[in-house]
Amino acid sequence: MKQTPYIHNERNQKILRQTLSNNATPAEAILWRALKGKQVEGLKFRRQFGIGPYVIDFYCPEIRLGIELDGGVHKTSFTHEYDEMRSRFLAENRIRVLRFDNEVVYNNVEGIIEAIKDARSDHP
Repeated sequence: MKQTPYIHNERNQKILRQTLSNNATPAEAILWRALKGKQVEGLKFRRQFGIGPYVIDFYCPEIRLGIELDGGVHKTSFTHEYDEMRSRFLAENRIRVLRFDNEVVYNNVEGIIEAIKDARSDHP
């Protein structure tokens, strides 16, 4: 598998990343409260992290794990195609992505935390 150079937080994305961070969805705000400050297994997560041409909702560089939350906007065919392209790009760069529907955040944050712990134990 061809790996592209690892490029993160490109300067041309700074305003986009800041806008996304400052206008977090309710689901993102809830999950961020559970992830920030190394609360999960001592892992440092970053919000609205740029990797190549994409911005990931949450990213942990230590275990190369991205977390994406899917709300209503992710239900369109265009967005589905975009998400697939992004997922392929990230996989080519050895970044695993866990995707969760916003409803999971509202109803089962503990399940998301467990999935992160499982992903950490799978990390080489």
